[in-house]
Amino acid sequence: MKEIREKARELMKGYCRVCKICDGRACAGEVPGMGGLGTGSAFRNNVTALADVTLNMRLLHNAIQPDTSTSVLGIPLSMPVMAAPIGGISFNMGGGISEEDYAEAIVCGCRDKGVIGCTGDGVPPMIHESGFAAIRKAEGHGIPFIKPWDGSEMVEKLEKARETGCSIFGMDVDAAGLITLRQMGRPVTPKTPDELAAIIERIHSWGAKFILKGVMTPDEALLAAEVGADAIVISNHGGRVLDHAPGTAKVVPGIADAAKGRIRLLVDGGIRDGVDVLKMLALGADAVMIGRPFSIAALGGLREGVGAYIDTLKAQLVQAMVLTGCNDIASIDKRILHED
Repeated sequence: MKEIREKARELMKGYCRVCKICDGRACAGEVPGMGGLGTGSAFRNNVTALADVTLNMRLLHNAIQPDTSTSVLGIPLSMPVMAAPIGGISFNMGGGISEEDYAEAIVCGCRDKGVIGCTGDGVPPMIHESGFAAIRKAEGHGIPFIKPWDGSEMVEKLEKARETGCSIFGMDVDAAGLITLRQMGRPVTPKTPDELAAIIERIHSWGAKFILKGVMTPDEALLAAEVGADAIVISNHGGRVLDHAPGTAKVVPGIADAAKGRIRLLVDGGIRDGVDVLKMLALGADAVMIGRPFSIAALGGLREGVGAYIDTLKAQLVQAMVLTGCNDIASIDKRILHED
């Protein structure tokens, strides 16, 4: 991983410093790029909120070889981890590799290791086209995320995504107002419950499932369930759309209290290692999405780099489960969290 990170730092110069501690301080306001919007506080809040969560260490138990496997929306996973949908290599990451190579590294690298990668959307068309091509190459093992476009573009992209053979579709509604899209003259907008319900009904008619990314409050989590979404991603878009938003780790417990069991709960934001994965699960998430670390692994090592990061992540998760007495994913709950 050290070599992969060094290569990524070389290729991403001017767009991401590949800091030892990825907390958004060095890249505040660098959007486009990999930074957070404005002051960068929402990016930093993701990291600090998760860092503030501490764990109870327990070693008087029989959790010697924890089982990290699980299933999310009918997809078996070697651990409850997905690569978050990120695109725009040329204007966000420096263009050191092609959009096609990036998407393939994420999607196929995740499939190699038994997890699943998501693909991004945006302007220009090569972003979604590269993602769709990677999912087709992976025989449908990937989740295409479509931006909340207005009018016919949404339907057209969903139909194209359907041709990849995927069984899950996503919409990152948290991209509404994204600076990069406004700069390109292609703004995206929030969706009404009725609009969402129509989109979800179409996807369900295909026998597929739908993930809504960008939910940060309990009321909208319940609303997502009411309109038929199968899962939500608790996300502030990596701190890239609303300055001063809270860290996702702060809002997961309240959303879980309101909606767990009614809709599957995924979360992203500030997750860097296997211990962070464990924390988010203990707070109430069913699985996590990870963004920037996967991007660094893909830029620095392509498909093999993604695989190396996943191996590292799984080893860290197993160690953390041993040290907190968790035999399997189902046994991870609030009891492992330390309360002052």
